[in-house]
Amino acid sequence: MTDRYSDYDPFAWIYNKHWGSFATRIVPVLDELVLDDLPPGARILDLCCGTGQLAHTLSARGFELTGIDGSESMIAIARENAPDAAFRVDDARDFTIDGEFHAALSTFDSLNHVMSLAELTSVLRNVYRALMCGGVFAFDLNMEEGYRIRWRGSHGYVEDDHACFARSSYLSDERIGKTEVTMFFHEGDRWERAVVKLVQRCYSEDEILKALESVGFVESEVFDRAGDLGEKLSRFPGRSFFVCHKPRSH
Repeated sequence: MTDRYSDYDPFAWIYNKHWGSFATRIVPVLDELVLDDLPPGARILDLCCGTGQLAHTLSARGFELTGIDGSESMIAIARENAPDAAFRVDDARDFTIDGEFHAALSTFDSLNHVMSLAELTSVLRNVYRALMCGGVFAFDLNMEEGYRIRWRGSHGYVEDDHACFARSSYLSDERIGKTEVTMFFHEGDRWERAVVKLVQRCYSEDEILKALESVGFVESEVFDRAGDLGEKLSRFPGRSFFVCHKPRSH
C-alpha cells in the first residue's frame, strides 16, 4: 500500500542518544492508563518503537515485547538496546498481525508522522487486528496547543564527536509541523554534515475519536493536562493520550 517509512534512518544514532529517552519518561503515564491492568507476562506491541528504550524498560518488567518500526537503522539499534524483545522492520500503515497482543502502545507522537487521515485509519485498523479481544491500545499525539507552544525556534546538542541542531515550525493553515535536523559528525580528521527534514500532521481530537470508532474500537478516552492525569502530564504540554479497547467479543 505504501513505501516503508524510513525518514528516521539517517539520524537513528543521534535520535537514540538525545531523544529516545522520552519513552522511559512517560512510563508512569502508561502505568496508570494501561500497564497496571495487564496480566503478568502480557504480550505488548510497541508500534513505531524507535530505538527500543520503551521495549527495554517493559521487557525488564517481564512483559513480552514486539517492536515494529519503518526505519531499519532504528530497529538495528533497538535490537541492541532491548535484546529480550522481538523486532521487525515494517510500516505501521501496512503491517499484518492477527490477534496476538494484550496491548499496543505508540508513543512520542509517532502517529503524527502519518500524513493523512485515511492512512492513519489504516494504522488503527492494523492495530485493531493485532489485538486479542478485549485488548487495549494507548497512544499519544501532539495536538494544536503543542504545535503552537513547542514547534518554534531551535535547539541543539554539541559533543566532542557530533553536533545536532533542530529547527521547528508550525503551519497552522495547513496543520503541518516541520522539523529540519542538521547534523555534524566527526569522521577521522574531518566533519561531515547531513540534513533531515521531517513533517507531522496535526489531527483534532474529534478526527481521532471518529477514526477509532470507524474501525471498531470502543470505550475511547482522551487524557491531557486538564484531566485526572494533570500532574503526570504537566511536563508534556499540548500532548494528548488516547486509550481505546477492542471489544471482548466481535
